Amino acid sequence: MEAENVAPTTPADLDQHLFECAVCGYVYEPSVGDAKRGILPGTSFAVLPEAWRCPVCNSRKDKFRDIGLPNKPSGFAENLGYGFGVNTLTPNQKNLLIFGGLAIGFLFFMSFYAVD
Repeated sequence: MEAENVAPTTPADLDQHLFECAVCGYVYEPSVGDAKRGILPGTSFAVLPEAWRCPVCNSRKDKFRDIGLPNKPSGFAENLGYGFGVNTLTPNQKNLLIFGGLAIGFLFFMSFYAVD
């Protein structure tokens, strides 16, 4: 079964992918770079020198794994069409929905104290 509405990955997209250190969880963001090691913002992970190390735990470059584009919907592409539309939300949008709903619910129940 083929995934629908999924754009193919282009080399330009790969330049923006985030890479996570499997040892400590540090995420290399190309848009930020690595000021500690003199890597300028906009530097793709693919062009980092082989001698580059994780700025947190000093792990080698091969300990990093591609975690995709920033702010992409989480989950498998074939599952994004199911549910009530929340499957296409980014993790930040899901957090806002969950914690915003909890805050509104809390305020609703606290409003009962104002009722005489």
